[in-house]
Amino acid sequence: MNIIERVAPPLPEEQRVVADLSSFTWTPANAVEAERIIGRYPPGRQHSAIMPLLWLAQYQMAAQTGVAWLPLPVIEFVARQIDMPKIRALEVATFYTMYNLKPVGRFHVQVCGTTPCWLRGSDELFRACADRGLKKGEVTNDGLFTLTEVECMGVCANAPMVQINDDTYEDLDYASMTAILDELIAGRVPKAGSAIGRQASCPEGGRTSLLEGVA
Repeated sequence: MNIIERVAPPLPEEQRVVADLSSFTWTPANAVEAERIIGRYPPGRQHSAIMPLLWLAQYQMAAQTGVAWLPLPVIEFVARQIDMPKIRALEVATFYTMYNLKPVGRFHVQVCGTTPCWLRGSDELFRACADRGLKKGEVTNDGLFTLTEVECMGVCANAPMVQINDDTYEDLDYASMTAILDELIAGRVPKAGSAIGRQASCPEGGRTSLLEGVA
């Protein structure tokens, strides 16, 4: 999805949500957290807090509306708090794909399509998603899923992998990807991590060296 698509004019239902957010402000707990984040930076360097503050705002949107995204009024609110020009805050939000500028589903399924995952079968993960009605860049009709193809997320040794909201699922194939989606559809929480029981990035089948315990 390019920048133009990410900041396209909102659909009618999005316009209603945006209008309701004209008075967006932090929850009491997030107000404390925002001040803690800003306090990590020296006086005059508050602009450095823009990324964690946008992330905090996206989490608050998820808690309040069920959808983790950043409408323009929310971005502008964050910019005002640190006295940053609105366009600079928008530049940050449009540059990093971790910020959702359009509503996403309850579960944001991000499938890595970079070379290691592709060589290990990421096409099968996309096929599993398609068979459950997921289409790239779209929200499913039931509002449960958004499917996005992303670049490397740093789990190459356990490829292919996906990130769903804040959790990663690794060593996947068509069957295990389908099982994860079915668990989410059923309202259950699938176990995150390696589908084959791999610990961290150990070799398949377990460690082959340093087998003795450290005294």
